[in-house]
Amino acid sequence: MEEVKVLINEERLSKRVKEIGEQIQEEYKGKEIILICILKGSVFFTVDLAKIIKGNVKLEFIRVSSYTDGTESSGKIDLKLDLNDSIEGKDVIVVEDIIDTGRTLSYLIDYLKTKKPNSIKLCALLDKVERRIQEVNVDYTGFQIPDKFVVGYGLDVDEKYRNLPYVGYIE
Repeated sequence: MEEVKVLINEERLSKRVKEIGEQIQEEYKGKEIILICILKGSVFFTVDLAKIIKGNVKLEFIRVSSYTDGTESSGKIDLKLDLNDSIEGKDVIVVEDIIDTGRTLSYLIDYLKTKKPNSIKLCALLDKVERRIQEVNVDYTGFQIPDKFVVGYGLDVDEKYRNLPYVGYIE
């Protein structure tokens, strides 16, 4: 088992998620919001965010992947699970755990736009700006992080470490 070093502790994570949730709540006051959780990594973040936002929040789930196994992206985007319900005419916030190259999110945002939502915004817990290959507009960012392989709070390596209550990294 690799040693995991803490990058963002539980307290900082919780504080920042609360700030983002309150910002979203203020901007969408009186509106229904659909949070689209990108499985599997964004589950912890999405649930914590939803608990903070007061008002009508619905959850939808989608699963896309550009990783076959391990730590390197294949570059090929694979839609593994589509939305259950229509988002046409709805206000949507896509919730992602981490943005790396931007390819997956760029593909996903374009795909979701074909489903004709009223609005679509992107919320990412972590952003590795220096790794960006494809530009994506991030509306809500938790933390910009250095180019390290991160785990915890939903992020994994071969399905391990998701349950850590903090974001750590493996050297």
